[in-house]
Amino acid sequence: MPNTALITGASSGIGAALARFHAKTGGDLILTARRVDALNALKDELEAAHGVTVRVVALDLGTANGAESLVEAVEGFDMTVDILINNAGFGGHGRLIDRDLADEQAMIDLNVKALVTLTHAFGSKMAAKGGGRILNVGSTAGFMPGPLQAVYFATKAFVNSFSQAVDHELRDKGVTVTVLAPGYVETEFADRADLDGTDLVKSGATPESVAEYGYNAMMNGDLVAINDKRLSFMLGWITPFLPRRTVLKMVEKMQSK
Repeated sequence: MPNTALITGASSGIGAALARFHAKTGGDLILTARRVDALNALKDELEAAHGVTVRVVALDLGTANGAESLVEAVEGFDMTVDILINNAGFGGHGRLIDRDLADEQAMIDLNVKALVTLTHAFGSKMAAKGGGRILNVGSTAGFMPGPLQAVYFATKAFVNSFSQAVDHELRDKGVTVTVLAPGYVETEFADRADLDGTDLVKSGATPESVAEYGYNAMMNGDLVAINDKRLSFMLGWITPFLPRRTVLKMVEKMQSK
């Protein structure tokens, strides 16, 4: 049975953990990220450990034609993408007006535009052949507004809404879309987002536990997967009933240094 997964942001963190988990099932992989050395090291590791085939595409999905370049590169391989995992993304700490606008726009390009482009390209192919799985890595940030990370929280709200809508559109064609919405995960994200010193990053889940949870939810065809039961309860039964200003103050405090 064909079982090839394309994973973005695969050089570290949740992406690399997802690649390792998929390889354990005997599935082949197409891995993409910016860091070619890290990708090649992961490729060698997985091929040696599991006897799978791994292809590497080193590029920046956030550039103007990054996602289109990835689609073109994948079309050059003798592989059919059965699973698409949109994991690439980044955040950034600070008030909107204090942050560089180009960085905020680059965040939108990667977290939203590239994800939509790849979902459209590979979702179309999956629907045409009658089956496929898509996992979009969102965040619990997508369930609330995020002062001091306004754009990042908004991009994850988009991923949350978009994933559920596309799942509804494609499910009768044999294609499911799952949005994985973890809380803080111990990866390089905090360093890049300049979140060290905030309450948000005091404790978090391991990439391996989040990857396994999300992968299994995807294979089950679940719509939304929140790995932290405490956060799931809070987002479903507490936060929606609080005054909006209270939620805003809570999130700001959590992200303040």
